[in-house]
Amino acid sequence: MTAGAATYALLDLAFLAVVVLVAVAAAVVAVRRVAARRGPEAVVRWRRTVLLTGLVAGVVLVVATVVFDNVIVGTGIVAYDAQRISGIRLGVVPVEDLAYAIAAVLLLPSLVVLFGPRSRSEQ
Repeated sequence: MTAGAATYALLDLAFLAVVVLVAVAAAVVAVRRVAARRGPEAVVRWRRTVLLTGLVAGVVLVVATVVFDNVIVGTGIVAYDAQRISGIRLGVVPVEDLAYAIAAVLLLPSLVVLFGPRSRSEQ
């Protein structure tokens, strides 16, 4: 590996670290809201639902990303500097490219929890 090796992966790790912090903060806020509105016993059911829907959304988005990124990288619309990727590929797409799909699955619902509309009892 050269000095610039895996630069994309390092950028992704920094980006994903921030996304995970936001997601953890949103999860804490959401659990507190659910417990306050419906009681502590509802939190277990809510967590299960959130994890299942998040997993399904994540799988769908990652599969779509792999398919469409293979098309755009394979046709030459987008190219990656071979010295700046890890070398692990899914088809012709570097695995680092999936970080944005994973971040979207975590970040979008987190931002809705933190900044979206609240129930009348919280206003």
